[in-house]
Amino acid sequence: MAIKYDKLIALLKEKGITTYKIRKENLISQATYQKLRTGDGIIDTRTIEKLCKLLDCQPGDIMEYVPDEAE
Repeated sequence: MAIKYDKLIALLKEKGITTYKIRKENLISQATYQKLRTGDGIIDTRTIEKLCKLLDCQPGDIMEYVPDEAE
């Protein structure tokens, strides 16, 4: 997986945003949140924009490029 969202998960915890709050306020869909946690699938740029607005950060603050070991 080339893009990891570990920074996002840590930032959500730091800001006190729980999975309950994400579901209750419909910040992002539960399926999208699972994709972010597992690193599977493609995340839409609108979702990244919404998360950056919510967390008052830049995309680089929530994701990082990690080259595959095979490369």
